[in-house]
Amino acid sequence: MKKQCFLFLPLLLVFSAEIQTHAQDNEPNIRVVVDMVQLNVAVTDDKGNYITGLRPSDFSITEDKISQKLATFGEGNEPVYRVSDLTLPDENPGSRTPLQLKAGDASPQTLGSMVAGANVFILFDTSNYMYRGFVFAQDAIADFVRSLETADKIAFYSYSRDLSRAAPLTADRSQLLRGVRSTIAGDDAALYNCLLLTIKDAAKISGRKVIVVFSNGPDDASVVPPEDVAELAQSTGTAIYMISTQLAKLEPVSTAVFDRMTAATGGKAYFAKNWRDEQKAFASIRDDLAHLYSLSYYPQANPNPGWRAITVKLVGDNLKKYHIRTRNGYRPQPNRFTGGSAPVPTAEAAPQSVQPGRE
Repeated sequence: MKKQCFLFLPLLLVFSAEIQTHAQDNEPNIRVVVDMVQLNVAVTDDKGNYITGLRPSDFSITEDKISQKLATFGEGNEPVYRVSDLTLPDENPGSRTPLQLKAGDASPQTLGSMVAGANVFILFDTSNYMYRGFVFAQDAIADFVRSLETADKIAFYSYSRDLSRAAPLTADRSQLLRGVRSTIAGDDAALYNCLLLTIKDAAKISGRKVIVVFSNGPDDASVVPPEDVAELAQSTGTAIYMISTQLAKLEPVSTAVFDRMTAATGGKAYFAKNWRDEQKAFASIRDDLAHLYSLSYYPQANPNPGWRAITVKLVGDNLKKYHIRTRNGYRPQPNRFTGGSAPVPTAEAAPQSVQPGRE
C-alpha cells in the first residue's frame, strides 16, 4: 500500500487549526475551528457562599498554560458585555466596586444570542426506577420550571430506554408544564444514551447551556460510556447538574460517575434522601445559575488539536482564598466537509453538529 503524505499547515488564525489531506478531490477534509470558548464560573468561600462583585481583571485564564485575554464578562442574571466596553472607576485596592459602563456604550443586545440568559434542558428519568413517587417528582420539576424566571428558554425531555422531547426549547412555560404532566413511567434506564442526545441538541445553540438531570437510579441500558458523554459536554460548554435519589447512591459506580461528570462540566451532583431534599436541590441549582460569572475568550494560537486544559484563577492575595468551579477543558470538535465546501461556523468550542463518541 502507498503511504499518503500529510501537510500540516500553520495556524491561519489565532483561533483555528486546519489539517488538510492531499488525496483525491472527493475525499473529505477535516477542519478544527474554535471561534470562542465560553465558561460559566462559580466563585465561593469555604462555607459555599457566593462571592459577587468581581471584575474582569480579577480573573486569569490559561489554556494549555497559554494566557488568554478575556473577551466578554457578566455576572449572574445581568447582561454580558464586551470587556473592551467596560470601564472601571477609581477605587481603593481590594474594593469590590461594581463595573460601570461608559456613557453611550452599545446595547448588550448587540452581542446577540451568545450573551443571552441561560438555556436550560431538563432531562427527567421516567424509567421503571421512577414508579415510586412519580407524581412528587413531576411536582418538583414543575415548581423548578416556574421558578426559572430569568432563563431565556427551557426544554423538557424525558427518558427511559429512549429519549422523548416532550417540549423542545421554548419560552412558553405553559407548554413546558404540559410536557411535564404528560410523562408516564416506562422501560429500562438509558441515561447516558439520552444525555448524549440532549448535549447534541444543546450544542446547536449558542450562549449559556445547562442540563439538569433528574434521575432515580443507575443506568442499565446505555451503550455509550459516560466518559464520552462528559467529554462532549465539556467540549460544547454545557454544564450538567444531576439530582438523584438514594437509589443511585446505593450503586457506587453511579455515584462516582455522577460526581465526576458534573464536576468536570462545572455543575453539581445532589443525592436526595426524600422529595423535600429534591426540592431543595432544585432551589440550589436555581441559586447557582443566578450567581455564575460568564466569561469568554478567543483562544490564542494553539497547535494542539486534542484535549486542551483550561485553568481559571483569581488574581490578588485577598482573592486566592476563594474557590472556583468551572469546566476544566475541552476537545475541539472537527467539522467534516467535502472538498470545496465551507465549514459550518460556530459560536462555541464545538461545531453545530457533533458526532457521538471520541474523535
